[in-house]
Amino acid sequence: MDRNEVVLVGRLSAAVEEYEMPSGDTATKWRVIVRRRRRHRRGPALTDSIPCVTFDPEVAEIVRGLMPRDFIEVTGAFRCRVFGPAAAKTFRYEVEVSTVTPVEGAMSEPSEEAVPSRGPRKVAQLAAAG
Repeated sequence: MDRNEVVLVGRLSAAVEEYEMPSGDTATKWRVIVRRRRRHRRGPALTDSIPCVTFDPEVAEIVRGLMPRDFIEVTGAFRCRVFGPAAAKTFRYEVEVSTVTPVEGAMSEPSEEAVPSRGPRKVAQLAAAG
């Protein structure tokens, strides 16, 4: 069975941006900053800035109400979007978000050691959440 499920917990990188599509729908875009686990190296932890988008007005309203650096959990699906003419196609990858939840009580700057690893969720937990 194929599955395309993404769960990210991290910080909102900046204010959201909204774009009106030719169809009249509104695309709300933002990025989530997620720390990488340190593996066999010293120095500061690296982060990934992961692009997210939603076309759902309810999800967009929640994200618009957040401030940069607020902790959030997003769920959705990994998407590849193709832009441009046939001779010069550009491929962009993003998470199409179906739910977003502010994470209350998260530390503003957790240390690498203070962040417990939850590990992957079991399929039954993911199915029940959606």
